[in-house]
Amino acid sequence: MNSLKPYLVRAIYDWIVDNQCTPYLLVDADAHGVVVPRQYVQDGKIVLNLRPQAVQGLSLGNHEVEFGARFGGTPMQITVPMRAVLAIYAQENGKGMIFDEEGDDETPPPADSAPAAPTAKKKPVLKVVK
Repeated sequence: MNSLKPYLVRAIYDWIVDNQCTPYLLVDADAHGVVVPRQYVQDGKIVLNLRPQAVQGLSLGNHEVEFGARFGGTPMQITVPMRAVLAIYAQENGKGMIFDEEGDDETPPPADSAPAAPTAKKKPVLKVVK
């Protein structure tokens, strides 16, 4: 099954923008494949402003978030694999969603594999920020 995360990121992004708020993306800057300006990383994380007027060519794909932006006046192409997205929220009120770092389900099982045996309940993958 496809990961639910990219669908939620897109939906929450649209909801934030439709409500005239500023979408912020919290990213694990140390995750493999993340391309962000390192000088703005703090404690291994970076917050990216995805306001439509602040980015060019925003792509909220199933596997990564990509866009162009300026940092300190210097243009840069940003790439964030979906597994590195930790949260998306409105800057003005903090409403949005936090994603559990351990709950990534991007990689589907091979088509010929047997279904997994039932296991103990997992902790929730997503948490709502109020």
